[in-house]
Amino acid sequence: MLVLGAVAALGLAVAGGVTWWSYPSAESDTASDDDLPVPPVPPRIAEGEDYDKCLSMVQSDPSGAFTFADTWQTAGGGDGAIHCRALAEIELGDPEEGATLLDQLGANSPAAPAARAAILGQAGQAWMMAATPQRAHDSATKALALLPDDPDLLIDRAIADSSLEHYKKADDDLIRALDIDPRRGDALVLRAAARRHLEHLNLASADVERALELDPEDPDAFLERGILRQRRGDQSGARKDWEQAITLSPDSATADLAQQNLALLEAGPERR
Repeated sequence: MLVLGAVAALGLAVAGGVTWWSYPSAESDTASDDDLPVPPVPPRIAEGEDYDKCLSMVQSDPSGAFTFADTWQTAGGGDGAIHCRALAEIELGDPEEGATLLDQLGANSPAAPAARAAILGQAGQAWMMAATPQRAHDSATKALALLPDDPDLLIDRAIADSSLEHYKKADDDLIRALDIDPRRGDALVLRAAARRHLEHLNLASADVERALELDPEDPDAFLERGILRQRRGDQSGARKDWEQAITLSPDSATADLAQQNLALLEAGPERR
C-alpha cells in the first residue's frame, strides 16, 4: 500500500511558526502537491476493465472519472465504482466526501482484510486533507485492526496523533513502525519531530542523524535537524540545514517551511 510522502506529512517549524503537518487545511497555508495514492497497486478492492479505466482517469480527468463511476455504480458497479468515485471526489477538491465513502467501503466491503485496510488507510489520508485528524486517527485505527503490522498505517496514525498533539502516542506507533522496517527514513524524521515536542532532544537528534545516514539528501531531515539545532542555540547550523533543505527540494512544501523558518530566524529570538 502506498502512502503520501514524508513532505506531505511534515510541517516541521520552529515554535511560533507554521503547523506541524502540511496537508491542506484551514490551520495551515502550506499545502502539499502530492496526490492521494491511487491504485492500481496491490491489494485492490476490485478487478476488471471498468475498474482499471475509471482509476486511470482519476488524476487526468477527475470529472470524467466521477461521471463514469456514478453511471457504473447505478449499473451495479459495486465496490470498484464506489472506490473510484471516492478518489474522484478527493481529486475534485472534496476530501471529506471522499473520505466518508472510503470509510464506508472499508467497513462494509466483503473484500479481503488487506484490501479493506488499504481503503481505510486512504480514508485516513483524505481526512487529513480535510483537516479532520481525529477521524484520520479513527480510520487508521480501524485499518490497523485488520493489518496490525503495516508500517504505513502506523505512520499514518502517528501523523494524525501528532496533529492532535498526542505526541507520545505518535512516538509509540513510530517505534512499532521502525521495529518492522528500520530503514524508513520518513518514520525517523516524524519520530524526531514527535520527540522534539516531548522535549526528548537527544533522542530526536539521534533519529534525524540516522535518517540522514540512510539518505544524505533528505530535505525533510535537514528541515528537522535545523529546528533541533535552533532549539539548542546553534543558529548558524540551523540556517545551513534550512538552506540545504531548500536547495534539495526548491519547489516543495519543505522548502516553503524552511524559508519561513529562516525568516523567523532573521526576525529575532525564538518565540515561545
